[in-house]
Amino acid sequence: MNALTLTLIRLAFLAVLWLFVIAAVGVVRTDLFGPALSGRQQRRQQKSQRAVKPSRPPRQARSGRGAPQRLLVTGGALAGTTIGLTDQQITIGRANDATLVLSDDYASSRHARLFPQDGQWIVEDLGSTNGTYLDRQKVTQPTPVPPGVPIRIGKTVLELRR
Repeated sequence: MNALTLTLIRLAFLAVLWLFVIAAVGVVRTDLFGPALSGRQQRRQQKSQRAVKPSRPPRQARSGRGAPQRLLVTGGALAGTTIGLTDQQITIGRANDATLVLSDDYASSRHARLFPQDGQWIVEDLGSTNGTYLDRQKVTQPTPVPPGVPIRIGKTVLELRR
C-alpha cells in the first residue's frame, strides 16, 4: 500500500473518531441541560405552557371519593415510596432538586411533572430522551391522569391512588 493511501485512511479514521466524540458530547449536553430549542420552538413551548397553566391558582379539590390522595411508586428501584398529593406540582427526574428523585438510567434530569388543574392531575413530559408513558401511550402533551392508571418513566412505574 502506498504512503498516500495510508495517509488518507488515517485522516478518514481521525475524522470519524472526532465525529463520534462530538456526537457523544452533544448527547451528554442534551441529557444535562435539555434539548436546544430554536426561537420558534421556544415561543411554541411558552405558548403551550401558558395554555396549560391556569390564570388563577387552582381551587383546592374536595377530598371526595374520586380524588387521588397520594402518588405511589409501584415498580422500579423506589417501589413502595409514597408522596402525598397537595396543590403543588411534583417534578420527577434524576436531578437532586426534583420532588421524586429517580436513580433510573432511562430517566432524564428533569423528566416529567404532575400538577393539579381543575380538580384533576395532569402529567407532562418535560422533553425527556426516553419519553413518559401513561398506560402504554406516550405522553406528547399535558394529559389528565385517572387514579390507578400506571405512569411509566424508564423502569419506574407510578400510580395515583385514593
